[in-house]
Amino acid sequence: MPITFDFEKQTFHLSNSHISYIIGIEKEKYITHRYFGKVLPFYTGSNALQRIDRGFATNPDIADRTFSLNALPMETSTQGTGDHRISNYQIRRMNGSNVTNFFYRDHTISSGKVPLNGLPSLRGENATTLEIMLVDEIQQLEMTLVYNLYEDHPVITRNVRFINHGKETVFLENAGSMMLDLPRNDFDMVTLTGAHTNEANIARQALHTGIQKIESSRGTSSPQHQPFLALADSTTDEFQGEVYAFHLVYSGNFAAQVEVEQYGSSRVQLGIQPETFEWCLAPKETFQTPEVVINYSNEGFNGMSQTFHKVYQEQLVPISWQKQERPILLNTWEANYFDFKEKDLLDQADLAKDTGIELFVLDDGWFGHRDDDTSSLGDWFENPAKMPQGIAGLAKKIQQKGMKFGLWFEPEMISKNSRLYGKHPDWVLQVPDYPMTEGRRQLVLDLSQVVVQDYLIEVLSNYLATGKIDYIKWDMNRHLTEVGSLAFPAAQQKEISHRYVLGLYRILETITKQYPDCLFENCSSGGGRFDPGMMCYMPQTWTSDNTDALCRSQIQAGYSYLYPPIMLGAHVSPVPNHQVGRKTSLHTRGLIAMSGNLGYELDLTSLPDNEKNKIIEQITFYKVHRLLFQFGKFYRLQAPNEFFASAWLFVNDTEAAVIYFNGLARPAVPVKNLKTHYLDDQTIYENIDTGQCVSGSELNYAGIAIPRIKEDFSTLLFHWKKV
Repeated sequence: MPITFDFEKQTFHLSNSHISYIIGIEKEKYITHRYFGKVLPFYTGSNALQRIDRGFATNPDIADRTFSLNALPMETSTQGTGDHRISNYQIRRMNGSNVTNFFYRDHTISSGKVPLNGLPSLRGENATTLEIMLVDEIQQLEMTLVYNLYEDHPVITRNVRFINHGKETVFLENAGSMMLDLPRNDFDMVTLTGAHTNEANIARQALHTGIQKIESSRGTSSPQHQPFLALADSTTDEFQGEVYAFHLVYSGNFAAQVEVEQYGSSRVQLGIQPETFEWCLAPKETFQTPEVVINYSNEGFNGMSQTFHKVYQEQLVPISWQKQERPILLNTWEANYFDFKEKDLLDQADLAKDTGIELFVLDDGWFGHRDDDTSSLGDWFENPAKMPQGIAGLAKKIQQKGMKFGLWFEPEMISKNSRLYGKHPDWVLQVPDYPMTEGRRQLVLDLSQVVVQDYLIEVLSNYLATGKIDYIKWDMNRHLTEVGSLAFPAAQQKEISHRYVLGLYRILETITKQYPDCLFENCSSGGGRFDPGMMCYMPQTWTSDNTDALCRSQIQAGYSYLYPPIMLGAHVSPVPNHQVGRKTSLHTRGLIAMSGNLGYELDLTSLPDNEKNKIIEQITFYKVHRLLFQFGKFYRLQAPNEFFASAWLFVNDTEAAVIYFNGLARPAVPVKNLKTHYLDDQTIYENIDTGQCVSGSELNYAGIAIPRIKEDFSTLLFHWKKV
């Protein structure tokens, strides 16, 4: 079995062909971290814990002054008993105290993996589970540390489960999902930061003494920070070096942090953001934390990315969409915005069909009296002035043209100017005596209420039950404010942020299981809630509202650290670009969009014939090679540099393609030979354009000569078939 317990040494060894993870039990009480990294055939304890009398330290064992919790490498923290580093949990008793003593009691090792109650998580094919039970005897609280080891991947997932076996309610003030003490501090910390329309910037800085932290208190995972951090050697690059990566499977407020402490170790901690969280844990009740995916690579950031890509495709996205090709879509937003009639849509659809587009998506503006963003959210009934035969009638006409039909929703939002608000003002997130802050002229429905969840399930089911909806774009266009609920007592108001996320997951779980063949695309003004929690229900995400090719080359490169291209919605949009005003060629826009999940978002009726013909050529090419771009392995060959130049490789069993984006043209450029690195050395590759045959080893080590380019934002495609 890949998880073993050595009774004599009191150590657990979690191992597969890639990694080993060693846990120890000290003094029959404390759970310590001993090793994580490249696989060990067996573990003898050569890296024994150092016992040093530190002087200025507390000693839980009065007979042993060399034993201090503040210097011990831990798998979970203690509270009020000597470990003064960042904590993985905080519990308050009814008497106001915050002291706990969780000591080891028992463990179990089992095959498979149990899904988390009410939360998304990786599935458990080829997984083995270790559960370590710790108990506070005084309060009769149980804390179980759960580890899931995947047989085929350098991946462990972790979560924590709290059970109250006592007689009084306790309050969880912090319920972290994992904590880990690594015995080094010479790492670089890597995160993905950004903003709306500027998501997934790669940030890298050396660790320093003290706490370095990213977090969201916006009610969602946010475009500002991905719920991810990695610790990498200072010399690690795309192709070589060690990386320890941590990714939280959660869509709400989170904190991810590292503390470099006084004796040189680095404590990593991830979980729900504690400042906006509390949970009343009554007797006999259980609280489950979200899951963290822990990924080890000794092959650089591309190695890290390959693992995330493979694991998320195999173990996270809905099974019905694991191997399903994604359709090429046309979205109406940047062509029509709110201003359209059915005839406008059908004219677009005729041209879309002629170009080879497979899915026609009607975006915002089809419901209530929605002619701008000031009204009608919550009133999910068709506007007969725009569609005389409603959505079903329009969908039928689209489908008769041979295309699928998709529809935009923003289910979580409500307009003050709506029938729903007039009927149910109590369904809105709010705090008594304070005004409700609007964002984009909308308020947020209180998804902590079951009645609101049931209403949204009914609304969506009514449309999906017609069989006319093949795709739903689920949008969420603001962050949460006045996070309170009229349905819960005062003592539970700090639960609402988490209860909102649990309510969202219940809706998604119900709808996606009931309609597994409908393709759901996650969106939150682009990447505002792009996280693995949402990916458990929706296999692709609208990557960013910024559709400019140059910006997208960087945004998509950042997200590719964690997500494969098939999960990244990417559209060819009009120029000058609506977000930044930049003009790029249709050729460049097409290749950048093909590097994600290809779609179009422009007015086909206004395009000249030569551009329509180019779109036909793009779509024809993409359909022939769709398996390469959607399911091939993806590698970054060059991260965006100061001139915005970047390059990436797609490869599968039959072909390979390199897309090189030149960024800004400049004089006196150095000679550049771009090495492919990841092709099979012994295979012969034939250039599809020139017929030239070349070995994989030559492309990997001698590289491709990049010609002199005298044009901004020019993009090159190198394409080979295996001989």
